[in-house]
Amino acid sequence: MQYKILIIDDDRELLKMLKDFFEIRRYDVIIAEDGHKALKMAESNPDIILLDVNMPGLDGIEVCRRIREQVFCPILFLTARVEEEDRVNGFLSGGDDYILKPFSLKELEARIVAHLKREERHKTKPEYRFYGECSIDYAKKNVQIAGHDLELTKLEYEIIEFLSMNPGHVFDKERIYEKVCGYDGEGDSRVVTELIRRIRKKIREYTEVEYIETVWGMGYRWKK
Repeated sequence: MQYKILIIDDDRELLKMLKDFFEIRRYDVIIAEDGHKALKMAESNPDIILLDVNMPGLDGIEVCRRIREQVFCPILFLTARVEEEDRVNGFLSGGDDYILKPFSLKELEARIVAHLKREERHKTKPEYRFYGECSIDYAKKNVQIAGHDLELTKLEYEIIEFLSMNPGHVFDKERIYEKVCGYDGEGDSRVVTELIRRIRKKIREYTEVEYIETVWGMGYRWKK
């Protein structure tokens, strides 16, 4: 299968290098040099997106926020420097991972392959599960509470998917991050805490049931 990769960066030399590298690896590569072009190119339904954070005009965080409403594929941020607050904002905007510049092309490809494999595994999930007023359609990546669709970001949905497919099991924040994003979650527990807070807030609009329970000192679990 030939995967389509969209690469967005205002550095033309880097774009050319990445385009040449991934075309040799038999990817279908499309590129954009700024955020506005990226919004248009995202309509081509890529399998994965590499997105530079620090672009003039429309930056990567805003691009991610806008396209995430229509695009469900993994989005990997490219950035020369990232603070914890930047990382949190990036994940909450709908991003899936951060790649720090300068990076190894082999490591970059390995991360891309890992994300693509995770997307493929999601296709083998059972189609439905029901928990009281909560119904989860894993094929359509949709969660309903009492018949109401929850408007979830990609990572919010994937946390629900992971926990709900392992009801009663307790997972710490680092483990949740690792399973959702596919990498070592050390230092990213704040992202998981904020995402779960947001999930709970959205669920409480329709029910008082706490589907995601806190196990103090240990982590979180999905209520059986």
